[in-house]
Amino acid sequence: MRCKILFAIMMMFLCMQVRAQELSSYVESDLLATLHEGEKAALLMVHFGTTYDETRTKTIDAINAKARAAFPQIEVRESYTSRIILRRLAKKGIRKETPLQAMLRLRADGYTHLVVQSTHLIDGAEMESLRKDVERVRHLFTEVRVGVPLLYHVDDAMRVADILTQRHPADARKHEHVLFVGHGTHTPATALYSEMDYMLKASGHDNYHVGTIEGYPTFDTALRLLKKAKAKRVTLVPFLFVAGDHAANDISVEWKEKLESEGLKTDLHIEGLGEVPQIQDIFIEHVRTMMTHRVRPVTEIKDIYSKQKD
Repeated sequence: MRCKILFAIMMMFLCMQVRAQELSSYVESDLLATLHEGEKAALLMVHFGTTYDETRTKTIDAINAKARAAFPQIEVRESYTSRIILRRLAKKGIRKETPLQAMLRLRADGYTHLVVQSTHLIDGAEMESLRKDVERVRHLFTEVRVGVPLLYHVDDAMRVADILTQRHPADARKHEHVLFVGHGTHTPATALYSEMDYMLKASGHDNYHVGTIEGYPTFDTALRLLKKAKAKRVTLVPFLFVAGDHAANDISVEWKEKLESEGLKTDLHIEGLGEVPQIQDIFIEHVRTMMTHRVRPVTEIKDIYSKQKD
């Protein structure tokens, strides 16, 4: 118990230091206060998307509604990044826009200032694509600010770890384990899943693990840890914003069957991270940060450092 308290104090101190360093990259600037007559601002929520109506209602629609409630003074719109999902929805008569289409429409509707906030979990390929789309239209707006994904700041990742362990209790004394299953990516951002796994264990939750479908840690990585810990019961939980196709197939079928073939009693708790109010709140906080701050370019920071005296 004493070790856990000391660890908590140490991580709190680290969190304060990291946030202080991160905020040096932000400059206070109230977006709405900078608006002149004839100018207007909008918030574009960017989602990967899903073809599952029920989970869309619980996640994407829910956070869009929360954003509208949090920022009633500006227009709030949405877009989807997955071209496959956009095509499948179109066949069902549901029309969604890509981020580029949505931004061009906003400009055509007279919006001059824009905050773009994705609900992606990591700063991977989808965020890279989004930022490139923003650069293509930045010259059309007076100002565009892009918020960060869920697991960008260390303290946000720590909050997520705390939220998930409280939401999915497991008794280590009974050899109960929880395995969070994320999507994964081919970019170095896949390291964020390992960071989450480390944070869970560093905070004393050795019976909590993170695996990915298309990245690292892999299924085999998680299985080795479960066997080493002599796990008897495992609960699979999606580490995804929406519990859609991957949750219904990869997690609920493939991963469950493979664990059971290894003799592990396997349960499912199919719930997207986007359904969790506290997770939604983190994204809203990221929007609020962009509404009240601008990002200081690294070149500007280096220029400031070069002019400082030792």
